[in-house]
Amino acid sequence: MNATSPSYLKHHFLIAMPHMADPNFAHTLIYLLEHNRDGAMGLIINRPSGLNLADVLEQLRPDGSIAPANHGVPIFSGGPVQTDRGFVLHPAESQFQATLGLGELGVTTSQDVLFAIADGHGPRQHFIALGYAGWEPGQLETELIDNAWLSCPMQPQILFDLPHDQRLAAAAASLGVDLRLLSTQVGHA
Repeated sequence: MNATSPSYLKHHFLIAMPHMADPNFAHTLIYLLEHNRDGAMGLIINRPSGLNLADVLEQLRPDGSIAPANHGVPIFSGGPVQTDRGFVLHPAESQFQATLGLGELGVTTSQDVLFAIADGHGPRQHFIALGYAGWEPGQLETELIDNAWLSCPMQPQILFDLPHDQRLAAAAASLGVDLRLLSTQVGHA
C-alpha cells in the first residue's frame, strides 16, 4: 500500500473559477495563510470594503488627528468570517504586538501596526483586511476536487504591487490561464 501525505496549499493563492456561484467568493483571489489537516484560513486580496484607514482610525483613536494620506489606504474585505476582526499582511521583518511569522510575510492582528502605518513608520508594504475566509477539515480539498478553485504559489508582487482589480488576472496568468477564456460550465469526465 502506497501512503502519500496530503498536499497542503499554505502560502498559495486560490483563484476562483468563473463558475463560482457563492457571492462571498465569486471573482476572488485568496491568499492562504494556513492549510493543514485541521482546515484552511485565507484572506481575499482583491475585494475593497469601501473603507479606508482613516475610517478605522476614527474608531480606534477618536480624539487623535488623522493625516490626509490615511484616506488613501484601502481596507479590504478579507472574507465572510469575523468581519470585525482586522488582519495586516506585511513583510516578515516588521514585528508588532501580535505578529505571526508566515515565512517571508507576517500577519499582524494588533492595533499597533495600524497606528504605525498611520503615523508613517509602519511597514512600507502592507495589506489590511477585515474578516477572513475559513474552511473546515476537508472542505477546501472537496472544493478543489469540484474545480471551484485554481491554485498557484503566492507572489508578493501581486499582493503588494498591483492594483486590486488586476490581482486575479495576474495570478491566473502566472499559470498561463486567461480566466476570460474559461467556460462557466463545470463538468467531470
